[in-house]
Amino acid sequence: MFYQQLANALALGAVYSLFAIGFTLIFGVMEIITLAHGAVFMVGAFAGYTAATKFGLGIIPCLIISMAASGFIGFVLDLVAIRPLRKKKFHHLAPMIATIGCATIITSIYQGIFGAEAYRFPFDFVPNENYEFRGIQLTQLQLTIIFTSFILMIMMIFFLNKTKWGKAVRAVAENSRTGALLGIPVERVYQFTMIISSSFGGAAGVLTGLNFNTIHTFMGGPILHRGIAVIILGGMGDIRGAMAGGLILGFAEVLSVAYISSDFRDAVSFGLLFLILLIRPSGIFGKKIERKG
Repeated sequence: MFYQQLANALALGAVYSLFAIGFTLIFGVMEIITLAHGAVFMVGAFAGYTAATKFGLGIIPCLIISMAASGFIGFVLDLVAIRPLRKKKFHHLAPMIATIGCATIITSIYQGIFGAEAYRFPFDFVPNENYEFRGIQLTQLQLTIIFTSFILMIMMIFFLNKTKWGKAVRAVAENSRTGALLGIPVERVYQFTMIISSSFGGAAGVLTGLNFNTIHTFMGGPILHRGIAVIILGGMGDIRGAMAGGLILGFAEVLSVAYISSDFRDAVSFGLLFLILLIRPSGIFGKKIERKG
């Protein structure tokens, strides 16, 4: 029973990690928290759903379309709401307020198009097969979610560490002024960061819709709260922390539902967050910052 719940939690935690990676990358590079990431997540879910139902595409093409659609929304968000603020000395709350407004607009537009009802992916979108390993049951859907999530996360790590653009992103995250002096196109790095982070949010939207067998226009709110919890838990701006924090939160939620009650799902998971931050306020992989006066 316990190992079965761990397997179930792995699928949920992998999606949380995938969502949080894009979330924390934006903070690490641009030093802002974009509260429109949940709306981008919802856009990706509906893009994948539309591709599956209207055009009969499989999961891989749907994921690609989802990531492209959400990446485009991320580009527009940067162009309209964040880039104008970068040109001025803005208060740190300004991007948060601007992205809240953008999230409200996006959600309202999609509610006008799709309504408030729930939608489901086609029944045969992922083959309905079960696999057993030493008494642990895993469905084809769970394996697809876990495999896809980890492949995308590994690709992100490889990109950041082994490619020229990835090294540019890391340099700007470390010090944007020094990066500009070294010839790095900082504005293009910011735009690229928004695009790639948003595309990961869109992929997480499709996988979440498959995992819970439902999508709706307000699905971005709950995942946004969990994304904030994950990046704080793992350490603000740290990719490794986002991966670890997402898995921890997924395990906490599934085990609390299995062994306590579904009513205490959020209380247990966020209570765990509170306890960890009491022990390590900077998060699991976060660095302590000393201020010198």
